[in-house]
Amino acid sequence: MTISEAATPLAQITAAIARAAKLAQRRDPVTLIAVSKTQGTGAIAPLIAEGQRSFGENRVQEAAAKWPGLRDGNPDIRLHLIGQLQSNKADEAVALFDAIHSVDRLSLITALARAMDKAGRRPDCFVQVNIGDEPQKGGVATADLAGLLGHARAAALPVAGLMCLPPAGVEPAPYFALLAKFAADHGLDGLSMGMSGDFETAVTLGATHVRVGTALFGARH
Repeated sequence: MTISEAATPLAQITAAIARAAKLAQRRDPVTLIAVSKTQGTGAIAPLIAEGQRSFGENRVQEAAAKWPGLRDGNPDIRLHLIGQLQSNKADEAVALFDAIHSVDRLSLITALARAMDKAGRRPDCFVQVNIGDEPQKGGVATADLAGLLGHARAAALPVAGLMCLPPAGVEPAPYFALLAKFAADHGLDGLSMGMSGDFETAVTLGATHVRVGTALFGARH
């Protein structure tokens, strides 16, 4: 058995991220977000024990039900909301998450700013860009990105960067490169992009946060 075969999925993915970063001559850190949506505590606890500290959830209610117990004794765990967020859930999201990756409209910016002021807590915010201009996907249209970022900054949201989901079934590299260009144009460092099938490509193109679920937990049934 080779070392790679003996290594856990987490160790293999961490090593792959390191290789991709080295290839791109990057020295800045890349955060691996373990996408734990739909996973029970029995699947998540071993990753925590192995040292994983950043986790991604799609739904506020699901995260609220399972994470208080998992966070006991692990105060350094960071929770990332990677799914669409309804404005009426902004208070709960601000209370629970350390980063919100799906800021995509003015009404949500307004709700989050109000919730943050009320809670005295300011999670990092990533503006989600509909990088392929697909009508069925969330995210601000590329043509409207500058305006939405202006609103977010005016509302004093802590904008950490941009997030995208490239179109399925096509080469993602041009979309990752475009998101990196948008981020640079707007003076943003954070790039939340790349999932189980393409995170290495994303890292070579500047991803600071990759969102990996299936490669860590196995396919959902």
